[in-house]
Amino acid sequence: MKKLVLISLIAALFTAETTAQNEIDALRYSRLNYSGTARFVSMGGAFGALGADFTTLSHNPAGIGLYRSSEITFTPAIGLTRTEALLDGNFREDSKYNFNIGSVGLVMTNDNVSRNGSGWKNVQFGFGLNRMANFNNRVRIEGDNFNSSILTGYMESAQGVHPEDLGTFDTRLAYDTELLFVTDSSTWTYGVDKPYGGVNQRKSIDSKGSINEMVFSIGANYNDKVYLGATVGIPYLRYSENATFTETALPDDETVFNSMTRTDFLETSGTGINFKFGLILRATDWLRLGGAIHTPTFYSGMTDEYRSTIRAKYDNGFNPSASANGIYEYELTTPFRAIGSVGIIVGKHGVISADYEFVDYSTARLLAPDYDFYDENEAIRSMYQQANNFRFGTEWRYGALNFRGGYAISANPYNVGTNSAMNTYSAGIGIREKGFYIDLAWVGSQYDDEYYLYNGLVKAAETTTFNNTFMVTLGIKY
Repeated sequence: MKKLVLISLIAALFTAETTAQNEIDALRYSRLNYSGTARFVSMGGAFGALGADFTTLSHNPAGIGLYRSSEITFTPAIGLTRTEALLDGNFREDSKYNFNIGSVGLVMTNDNVSRNGSGWKNVQFGFGLNRMANFNNRVRIEGDNFNSSILTGYMESAQGVHPEDLGTFDTRLAYDTELLFVTDSSTWTYGVDKPYGGVNQRKSIDSKGSINEMVFSIGANYNDKVYLGATVGIPYLRYSENATFTETALPDDETVFNSMTRTDFLETSGTGINFKFGLILRATDWLRLGGAIHTPTFYSGMTDEYRSTIRAKYDNGFNPSASANGIYEYELTTPFRAIGSVGIIVGKHGVISADYEFVDYSTARLLAPDYDFYDENEAIRSMYQQANNFRFGTEWRYGALNFRGGYAISANPYNVGTNSAMNTYSAGIGIREKGFYIDLAWVGSQYDDEYYLYNGLVKAAETTTFNNTFMVTLGIKY
C-alpha cells in the first residue's frame, strides 16, 4: 500500500508541473495530532464531555459553557521526535527537538443573563490559539541496491522523447547533468550508467512545521444542565521539507559514474476556515454526555514553493549541476469529523472520560482552477478509509493536587497495507488554587511505517517513529 502511495508521490513531485500536490499532502494536513493545554493532553484529549479547558474550543466548543470565571492560559512545550529506519540490514536513526506553544487563550464569562429570571445562567466568549499538528521530524535511511538506480525510472520515462521536450524536473535535470544520455538519436533512446543497480543509496528527510488554529468561540449554560458552544476555527499551516538523496557507485564499479545527489526543497503554507458545534448534557450528577461536529476545513489559499537540484560527480573530474524551481497555488478540503463523549464524575475525587471520533480520510479533496486533480482525488478515494479514533482519560484529586493519565489511538487511515495506527500515552500532575493553576504533562506516541526511497525496484525501509513532548500550562482565573 505504502509503495503505491510513494509511486504517486514520485509522479507528482518529479514529473508534473503542479509539483507536490497529491494524496500524501491531503492526508498530512487531515490527520491531526492534537496538542493543547497540559491538562487536556495528560488526559488523552478525552475532554468532549468535561469542558472547562481551553483546548476544548477546538474539539467540543460546548466545553466553554462550563467556565464559571474568566481565565487566561498559556502552554509552552518542548518536543523530541526520533525515527529509527532499517533497510536491508542497515540501521540508521536520527532525532529532532522542537520548542512550540501548545495553547494560549482567553475566556471571558458574563453572568448578567442569569438576572433576568430565565434558565440561561451565563454566556462565555473565548479567543486564542491551539496547536493541531506537528510536522517536525528527521529521518535517515541507507542501503545498497543491486536491482536498480533512481536513474532507472528517469531513463524509462524519457524513451522516445526529444531532449527539448523532457520535463522540467527529474529527467531534464538528469539529462542536463549527463546522468541521462542519448544512445540513439534516431529513436531518442536513452541510457544511464547503472540501470541495474550496484550502488549505495542514502536519503535524509528533514521536515518542520505545524498546524495552529485560531479559535473564536461562544458558549452558554442553561440551568447547569445543558451547555452549548460554537467555534469559528481559522487554522494556518506551515510545512517545509528538505530531502537529500545520494547514490554512489560501489567499489567494483567500472563506469565513469562516481555519484549523484538530488536535493528537493518544498515549502507549503495555507490558511483555512472551519466551524465547530457542540453540546454537553449533565444527564445526572455523575454522568455527562457530549457531542460535537466539525465541518470540513476549507483551505482556499494553499501555496507550494519548490526547487530541485541534481549534482553529478564523475571519475574524470567532471562535476555538473542543474536546478529547477516553481510555485503553485491550489485548494484543499479536509474531512468532516464527528465526536461522541462520556464523562463519569466520581464525587469530588475524580473523573473518568472517553471520546470517540469518526473521520473519513477518503473524502479529502484537492482543487485548482487550472487543474482538475482527477488522478490525485481518485487516489485519495481508493487509498484512504474511514477511521474510528478513541481517547481515554482520568483525573484524581487529592487536595490541591491533581493526578492524570490518558491513552489514545489514532486509527490506520489506509484501507489496505501496513497498519499505521498511532498509539499515544500520557500522564500529568497539576496544582489548582482559587486564583491560579499550574499543570505539567508528558505525552508519548509511537507508530511503525514503511518508506520507499523512490518508485522502482527498491526495498522498503521499515521505520519506527517516537514522539515525546513535555509541557507546562500556567493559568490565571479572575
